[in-house]
Amino acid sequence: HPAPRETGVPPVQSPPPPAHCAPPDARVQPVQPAPDAPPRAPRDTGVPPVRPASESLLPNLTPIPPGPCAIGVSGGADSVALLFLLAQNPNLQLHIVHLNHQTRGQSSTADAEFVAHLAQRLNLSSTISTRADIESSLGPATLPPNPSARFRALRQTLFRRVCAEYHLHGVLLAHHADDQAETLLQRLLRGSSPPGLSGMQPDHTIDRLRILRPLLSIPSAALRAYLASIHQPWREDASNTSAAYQRNRIRHLLHSHPDLSYLLLTLRLSMQRLSDWSLDAAPVLPSAFAISQLANLPDILADRAARQWLAAQGVPHDELSPSVIASLLTMARDAASPPRRHFPGRILIARRKGIIAVVR
Repeated sequence: HPAPRETGVPPVQSPPPPAHCAPPDARVQPVQPAPDAPPRAPRDTGVPPVRPASESLLPNLTPIPPGPCAIGVSGGADSVALLFLLAQNPNLQLHIVHLNHQTRGQSSTADAEFVAHLAQRLNLSSTISTRADIESSLGPATLPPNPSARFRALRQTLFRRVCAEYHLHGVLLAHHADDQAETLLQRLLRGSSPPGLSGMQPDHTIDRLRILRPLLSIPSAALRAYLASIHQPWREDASNTSAAYQRNRIRHLLHSHPDLSYLLLTLRLSMQRLSDWSLDAAPVLPSAFAISQLANLPDILADRAARQWLAAQGVPHDELSPSVIASLLTMARDAASPPRRHFPGRILIARRKGIIAVVR
């Protein structure tokens, strides 16, 4: 039998210590092996050995294609857990990507430094950028005004650039089962249709960026327990507890009612099946289509056809809200409605002589 690898992390005692977080000025420090530890074959990977906690998680990860891939790491528990779980995979070549949103002063800077230390410890390449750098390269007019949508667009821009520069096949994100339940409830409150209620997908492409989410079946508590079992700290974002944000209020509600999370995830499975059927059944509209081609469809198929057509015309995927889709349906079904409308992505759509098309 080969000698155990030198990882810099001592064996975990049972039971594991409680979950913990790094203080604001936390830095990753190598942990020395116990004085009485047996000799180990040296291997400078910085990755803790597989422990029972990770052995129970690894089979539940969505399969990830081998090869080079970016991984988004904020420094929070979820992304740090994903990083350490996947750093054990010899078939993956990871490139860490971090965007400093510059919203929390020194705390944001400390998050970036924490991620940089993780990359150095694990001997992984990394790209760490700032919001100001990405915004200056895009121009404010190209970004959505909503802060959450704006930050998401900036992250996706950074991911897309890194994947292109380093020839990576996509980006790995740490969304988990709790995030999925929160997303479902948030979309229910917005009145989303079945495609929206099918939730986040484990493998999805947006504007030529492949996004992989291998943790969608794993709850957040299991990820934190795993980090505790390997004595790995993480960063905590104080804004995640602020009641000023709807997402945080939803998270607090679901933590208080875990049975509701289960019901939401069950609903997602049903909506996924319905969404898959509507995708197969809905017609693909041409770039210029007669209003009857959309107006005469049943609502569920009209919604799907309108969504697909708007996406094909350049409306950003994350801005295909129920109200945006309803606007196109109104143009097709109500002759008294305005014949020209502006849509997200600076798309102008017009209705003329019974034909709807984008004004180029």
